[in-house]
Amino acid sequence: MSAETAAAVGLLAGSYLLGAVPFGVLFARLFSSADPRRAGSGNIGATNVARTAGAAAGLATLAADGLKGFLPAAAALAWFPGPEAPLAHLPTAAALLAFAGHLFPVYWGFRGGGKGVATAAGGFLALAPAAVGVAAAVFLLAFLAGRRVAVGSLSAAAALPIAVHLLGGPVTLTAAAAAVCLLVAWRHADNLRRLAAGTEPPFRLKP
Repeated sequence: MSAETAAAVGLLAGSYLLGAVPFGVLFARLFSSADPRRAGSGNIGATNVARTAGAAAGLATLAADGLKGFLPAAAALAWFPGPEAPLAHLPTAAALLAFAGHLFPVYWGFRGGGKGVATAAGGFLALAPAAVGVAAAVFLLAFLAGRRVAVGSLSAAAALPIAVHLLGGPVTLTAAAAAVCLLVAWRHADNLRRLAAGTEPPFRLKP
């Protein structure tokens, strides 16, 4: 195995392991005594952390979950900066593995992960920043319409592959964004059922 290949394998493994770090649990415990896995929706993402442990914990979780997607993709881009470079798809793979780590964390037996929206956004911010800007605007508009984070997240996930494609992203990146969209929708299955039943709660911070 060449040094370049070994470095790529190490980066991919590190991407997954970083993505699997449960920052929501860590920050909830740091800022309060709450365990987001056993309160609210039971999710370790920023929304449930903010609901159960307060705004500061939620914002810290949002930033950390975004960074654990952004940093592996950015590192891969720095190593292999051009489409003609060897292992040109490494940045996309790194972003996807960080996202997969968040959904299926090895530290908890591949269960109990979050929904991956912030981690995916961080990864694609490094890969396709304009498309993420479009998705973020869609999120904001959808969220403000009813103050339901799930609606904003699902709308943004649906917008991402469309934006990547329309803004000239390569086919592999569009396909990766589509995969993210499907996985985000799958992780929001309970929210979709509550939305259909009219029982999905609006977002409120912990008092």
